[in-house]
Order: sequence, then C-alpha cells, then structure tokens
Amino acid sequence: MSTNESAKEQAMELAEDARAVAYEHPSFTAELFKGNFRWDLIHPFPQQDKADREEGEEFMQKLKHVLETYVDPIEIDREGKYPQEALDKLAEIGAFGMKISKDYGGLGFSQMNYSRALSIMGSYCQSTVTWVSAHQSIGVPQPLKLFGTPEQKQKYLPRMAKGDVSAFALTEPNVGSDPAKMEAYAELSEDGEHYILNGTKLWCTNGPSAKLLVVMAKTPPKIVNGKERTQISAFVVETEWEGVEVEFVCDFMGLRGISNGQLAFKNVKVPKENLIGKEGMGLRIALSTLNVGRLGIPAASGGAAKLGVKSVAKWARDRVQWGQSVGKHQSISKKISNMASDTFAMESVVWLASGMTDLPNFDIRLEAAIAKYFCTETAWKICDDYVQVRGGRGYETAHSLWRRGDTPIPIERGMRDARIGRIFEGSSEVMHLILAREMMDTHFSLMMPLMMPKPGQKESKIGLITNALKFYAGWYPGLYFPKGGDYKVQHLNNSCRDHLSYIERNCRKMARTVFHTMGKYQQKLEYEQILLNNFVDIGTDLFVMSATLAYAESWMERNGGKDETPLLLADVWCRDARERIEQNYRRIRKNHNTLYSKVANAVMDEKLDWLYTDIMEDLPPKYRTPPENVKVSVGSEQPVEVGEPVAK
Repeated sequence: MSTNESAKEQAMELAEDARAVAYEHPSFTAELFKGNFRWDLIHPFPQQDKADREEGEEFMQKLKHVLETYVDPIEIDREGKYPQEALDKLAEIGAFGMKISKDYGGLGFSQMNYSRALSIMGSYCQSTVTWVSAHQSIGVPQPLKLFGTPEQKQKYLPRMAKGDVSAFALTEPNVGSDPAKMEAYAELSEDGEHYILNGTKLWCTNGPSAKLLVVMAKTPPKIVNGKERTQISAFVVETEWEGVEVEFVCDFMGLRGISNGQLAFKNVKVPKENLIGKEGMGLRIALSTLNVGRLGIPAASGGAAKLGVKSVAKWARDRVQWGQSVGKHQSISKKISNMASDTFAMESVVWLASGMTDLPNFDIRLEAAIAKYFCTETAWKICDDYVQVRGGRGYETAHSLWRRGDTPIPIERGMRDARIGRIFEGSSEVMHLILAREMMDTHFSLMMPLMMPKPGQKESKIGLITNALKFYAGWYPGLYFPKGGDYKVQHLNNSCRDHLSYIERNCRKMARTVFHTMGKYQQKLEYEQILLNNFVDIGTDLFVMSATLAYAESWMERNGGKDETPLLLADVWCRDARERIEQNYRRIRKNHNTLYSKVANAVMDEKLDWLYTDIMEDLPPKYRTPPENVKVSVGSEQPVEVGEPVAK
C-alpha cells in the first residue's frame, strides 16, 4: 500500500470511529434518505412553549438595548476592533451564558431562545454573533456540557457564564478538515499528573482574547486489531498558563470585529483532570459539539436575511426607474420574490431544527448539517441579489453612504460578513461529505463488510450476504409503491398539498437512484463527489420543502388562516426547488464530470502556460516573500510567526 493510500485509510478510519453510528431517536432526514417520508415527525411543527418564550423575552429586550447603545457595527467594521465595553455589557446581561445551565450561573436557555437571540444579533452585527456563538456553540461550554466531569463543570462553567470567553482550537497551519494529519501532540508526563502539549493552532475564533480553550491534540496511539490507531483527544486549556502564546492576530474580508488568530503551545502543562472524556474521544467530542453548535450560524443568517427583505421592500417601492417602481420590473420582482421565499425557507429550517433540539426524542445531527449548509448558501445568494437590486448603493459602504447623506444600508458589509458562513464550522463541501456519508449509511453498513472486510471481522460472508438479502428483499420493492396516507393538513391549499405528494414520491425515487448508483460504482463511488453532491442537494431540497410546508401550515393555524402569504412563500420556494431537483436527477443520469478532472489536472500540471498572457504578478515585489520574522510552514503558503508573541 502506498503512503498516500495508507494516509487516506487512516483518515477514513478516524472519521468512521468519530461518527455516532446508531440513531437512538428518530431522524426525519435519515428516514428521508431511506425513502421514508415521515411527515409525522415534523407535523405538527414543533412550537416554543409560551412560558419558555416569555422567559427569553426580557433578555431579548436587554440584548437589543446593549446592541443599540454599545455596539456600532459600522465603526467596528471600519476600525477592525470590537469595543471591550460592549463585551462587558454583553457579559453583564448573561449573553455569554445563554447555553450554560442555571446551576452554573448561566441563563439555561432553550435552543429556541438561543436561536432568537442570535437572530437578533445577526440582523444587527455579525461580529457580535461570532463572539457569542464561538464561545458557547463550539467553545468550551458545549463539550463540557456533553462530556465533562462534574468537577470540570463546577470549575469552568461559572467562569464562562460570567464572561470569560472561550474558543475552539482544531485547525492547524497544515491541517484543515483532515484530522489524521494533526501535528499538535499531548503526552502524559512521567509522573502521570499532567500532559505536555505542543503544537500550533490557526484561525481560532475568539482565541487571541480567550481565557479558556478546548484544544484538540494527538495523544499516544493505540493498537487495535494489530494496527496502530491514531488517537485524538480534547483538553481544556487556560490561556494564562505558561507556554500558551498568541503568535498572530488575523485580519479578514468580513467580520472585522472578531478576535481570531494563531496560537502556539510550547511545553504547556495540562493537568490530567483537564482531559475531556477519554483519550481518543477528541473527534467524537468535536463532532457532537458541532451537531448542535452549527445551528447558531443559520439562526444569525436568518436574522440578517429578514432585515434584508424588510429593507429591500422600501427601496423597491420608492426607487422609480422608467416610470415605475423598480420592484415592478419583472427581473427585479423575481429577485425580491426569491429573497422573501428563501428567507421564509431559512426560518422554517432554523425553527424546525431548534424545536427538534429542545425535544427529547429527536436526533438532529443531519438537520443541523442541512441547516448550516442551506442557510449559509442561501444567505450568500440573498446578499448577492440585494446588492444587484440596490445597484451602486449596494456596492458603496454604509459609512460612505451616510457621509453623503444617503441611507446607510450596510449590504456591502453584510455580503463580506456572509461569505465566511460557507466556510467555517464545516464548509459547504464538508457538509456535502457528511450528508453523503449518512445518505449511504444503510448500504455501507450492509455492503462494506462484504466488499472491504476489516481485520478481526467476526461475521461470516454467508451471514453478511443473508442479512443484506433479507433487508433489500423487503426494502427495495417498497420504493416503487406510494405510501399514501392522510397528511392531516387543514390549511395548505391544493398547490402546497401537491408538493407534499411530490416529496413522498421523490424521497422514494432518490433512495432507489442512490441504490442503483452505488451498485454501478461500488467502491469507486467515493471518488464521484459531484454525483454525491447532486444526491445531497436533492435530499436538502426535499427536506427544506418539508420544513417550509410544515411551517406554513403551523403559521396558518396559529393565525386562524386569515393571512395566506405563508402559502405564497412556500409555494414559490417549492416550485423552484422542484426544478432544481429535476435538474440534479438529469445531472446524475448524464454529466461530464470526468472532464472537470481533466481540466483541473491540466491546470495543476502547469500545462496552461499559453493561457497566462498579458498579466502581471498579483503581488507587488514587497509581498512576494514573507517578512523576516516569519517562515512559511511546510506544504502551506500560510506564514507562521516566529518572532515575539502578540500581547494579549
């Protein structure tokens, strides 16, 4: 086996070991992937308890006051610095303890109230969202909540509830989404009392300002079935400890008010009691944390989208061109319609996933991944359309608009802020991979032990074949027959009811097509990522259609069926989704995916020199080599600071 193949196999094993395999509770999306349209799992649409909503209301008013009084997003964007006074005031009202239990001094909010708060922040200042959500959605509080010991919780959660900011340290200069290549290493000391941590972590959101970190690092490997197995573990690290250094503070296209940078750990003594869970559980802890943590970004994106639709309405109505409001021109009205229906779909997904999270009998790992993928991609599209509708004013900064007396709509900043959503906490490409893996899970569990047996596998080949035949004999024929049944909807019109029938038919069609495609490609399917992406996008659209229709039905019921605009929004979105779904089926049947690889290889093999005429180096001479106090890390163009650490 080549070195590359061995590294790939190791990475795959790590990823598989980190997955939570069994579904202890129902998952609407997992059932959808199997061809089962479980409308009963999302209808009636989960509602926030009245008492819970009232509990959050007082905080929402305090939050709005702090934002309006102490947070100036236009100045934060211009100066690239978030005011400490604003952080202090946010801590004072408990914003850093929203997801921390009341037993430890937090607010103990439900996911619904937490999502409401992030929606408010997202409509006003995305940098604020990042400070708060990176701290408690993916920072130290969530891993401790899920895997921490009582002693760890008692020691650290009260501190963080009061405002001691935390961060999540996983990415490294040479390591992105492939944890097998992680270089940070922690080894138990000779006396067994602490771990010695060494390594470098990059793009740690909140990191340069954090008091506490959850750090992922390799620990000594273990032998499993005669093979060495990489172990990645999670630790709580206090930034005041000797050897923790902030090497570099990063600047970004957007989110100009966040604190993000590169941290170094040089012989840091981490007490053994600061190990979260057990050795080797690091990736599982990270994935479990992100399952719920990913819902923060969609909630914030939804808040920004709602403000955008409200804002574009006035502009489209009042701006007159060629004798009528710009919103009356069909090319613009289509964009406005898509912005509104997309925002309604985002709301549906956010509140469905948040409501499921607050219930004890749902597994939302797939819903969270879809919410993150769908809402961040959609938010970017909404921003792009809004800039186009606003024209030159969309491209001009809010500060410039204000200085010359125009309404300072911050869509230019919003677009820059929204772009990172498609990258961090799992890029859209990583979300595709996660969802594709889960989509194939039933077939992998049945067929992979046959096609790629693992060392020490106990079940006989005959037994595996028998189990597979039993499953497929019952499952596959059923994919050709409508399930039928009463969806028990009272307020959906005929058009929306037809969308429900379409979802039921096409979740079965999707499951059949996945099975056929896997039979065609077998082990090679993992290389057909574009095909897998087509399937994921079909599944995503079917899920969002379901959420949108359930939300519309719920909205109509709560408002006595008097306002039918939710049905309009749901109908428009579902019609567009159906067109995308059919297009993805066509791309699965007939495509030119291999051509993409040929062209990409030509680019990487430097065979396109003839194309690069009449250009200059994109960098002035000064920037073509790193400054004297940095070096370029191996296999990366990312400079690594080697000079004095940046002062905290």
